[in-house]
Amino acid sequence: MAIILSDQEIRWLRLRAQRLYPKPAGPSQSVAEAVGALCAVQAQYPPAAALALRPRASGFVAADVERARLRERSVMRTWCMRGTLHLLATEDVSWLLALHGPVFAAAGRRRRRQVGLDDESSAKGLEALGEILSGGKPKTRAEIACLLKRRDILTKGQAVYHLLRLAGLERVVCFGPDLDGEPTYVLFEDWVPSGSQARPEQPQAELARRYLSAHGPAGPDDLAAWSGLRKTSVRTAWNQIEDDLIEVRTDTSSFSMLQSQLPWLKKTPPDDRVVHLLPAYDPYLLGYRKRELAVPARHARRIHPGGGLLRPVMLVDGVAHATWKTQRMKDGLGLVVEPFEKLTEAVERALEAEFADLERYLEVPDQATPRRPRLNPVSTVPMRPSRTTSRPRPQPPEPLVSSRCRAGSG
Repeated sequence: MAIILSDQEIRWLRLRAQRLYPKPAGPSQSVAEAVGALCAVQAQYPPAAALALRPRASGFVAADVERARLRERSVMRTWCMRGTLHLLATEDVSWLLALHGPVFAAAGRRRRRQVGLDDESSAKGLEALGEILSGGKPKTRAEIACLLKRRDILTKGQAVYHLLRLAGLERVVCFGPDLDGEPTYVLFEDWVPSGSQARPEQPQAELARRYLSAHGPAGPDDLAAWSGLRKTSVRTAWNQIEDDLIEVRTDTSSFSMLQSQLPWLKKTPPDDRVVHLLPAYDPYLLGYRKRELAVPARHARRIHPGGGLLRPVMLVDGVAHATWKTQRMKDGLGLVVEPFEKLTEAVERALEAEFADLERYLEVPDQATPRRPRLNPVSTVPMRPSRTTSRPRPQPPEPLVSSRCRAGSG
């Protein structure tokens, strides 16, 4: 029998699954543990991926995310879900790419042909990449393009990008350290520590279980939208774990959650307002087929204005109440908030605490007088609801942090 819940109860459960509530406390987590708990974090724009971990973990700062990727190599940035760039725990990379890589490598065949790479030339290109990167030295895309050209591999237009993306999906290459602000590429087998890969017996079932652990309550259509996998594959995965699930319903929707999370239903909501500053492309917004529970329809265009943008959002009790951005200041970091409606004093107090934690995470030097967020006037311009619930194409958003803070985050 299904459990009947309100929309707000679903939000509280999702906030818990997303590790957004209660606020992390206790033993420090590693970056890899924080990423693994979410299964994957969108990383088309790396600073946003690092900021997504802040409210969900304790014990590290933004700069530690890049250290984990480069020094420990416990997390990796590569193409995976939906064929887009994600931050993954290194121990999960192989099995996740085994599920997603072939799907999006095949889906990209038409585009590769449009840029001049048919199956034969793509295969030759992959072989050439293996030779070019075999010395172990990371190389930029420009360096790779020059060496590919010497081997008579097409390099015009977007050919090199699409070849590298295919190589990433097929576990031939992955991202190495940045060089003068430019990403580099290395061989997957050289970068990934030997013996560090998990191999679940039922990868599809593991994906569904891990997804629900970090996003539930949710449905198979949500998993399909988040992963980009075919609905038939997702249904198979859902059926494999059906004994672990329980159905929950609202007045308009039906979801599943893991039975192991049932004790959360006995938790009482907090007395104080819970405020979060989430970055662009945060998992709380990208993790579901629809966003109505988190984003009221009348404000949808302010967060997803089109053109692939998904703006940073301020949540109050799991509902979007504002967009925000940081601002360069002579003596540190400023926060500008664009509220959709007038904020209460309780929300403003919680926002100040959240801003202070953002400064901590970005290692902004302490101020003699703590800086307060700047609240812009509530806009009176009506915003039309989004006409589509389609997922945004990942694009670099407006800068989230000042250049000073971004340099400090690795």
